[in-house]
Amino acid sequence: MENKSNTLVIMNSTLGRLPVYYCYLQEKMRQGERFVSSTTIAQSLSLNPVLVRKDLAGVASSPGRPKLGFEILPLMEDMKRFLGYDNVTEAVLVGVGGLGRTLLHYQGFDNYGLSIVAGFDSDVALHGLRISGKPVLPIENLDAFVKRVRINIGIIAVPSSAAQEVCNALVAAGVKAIWNFAPTHIDVPQGILVKNENLAASLAALSHELSSRFKK
Repeated sequence: MENKSNTLVIMNSTLGRLPVYYCYLQEKMRQGERFVSSTTIAQSLSLNPVLVRKDLAGVASSPGRPKLGFEILPLMEDMKRFLGYDNVTEAVLVGVGGLGRTLLHYQGFDNYGLSIVAGFDSDVALHGLRISGKPVLPIENLDAFVKRVRINIGIIAVPSSAAQEVCNALVAAGVKAIWNFAPTHIDVPQGILVKNENLAASLAALSHELSSRFKK
């Protein structure tokens, strides 16, 4: 039991770092670089070199070359397969307010295997709009759309007071995973995956760290 628990912790922490490595490698590719070492990655991202080396060894299909490091393109392909970025998953977004619009406009999700295909909102003034080519539909159409298109991921960007109701509707429609941007806890049935993005909590953590550094 203890070994399984330790393995799970390592896997989760590694999964949290791999997207950071991937973004870094994308930038190196844009700069025309072909190889990169784990030491260079560690120094650039302020991480432990041993930790980075172990992370990359767990996903790379071939070892790095002496004095050169890993070939960037194959390493990125290995990461894409490991993280599922090469298997585009369609998602719907509920709540086309300020944050929801920003998420619909963001083009970078495609790089990570996610495609938001439609937004849903209760505001009739928004119905019929297209944001970055994605239609905004009435919330009443959510159930039929999710079932027809076989959507697996639902994104919640509504006020906290409406989050649980929206979550219930998404689950009832058949989604298997929820990305929750509402600043509140949501209850889901067993087997439904939830990832919470609490912007207030992240800001509080950043503010606390900044305050602690100034106190020193």
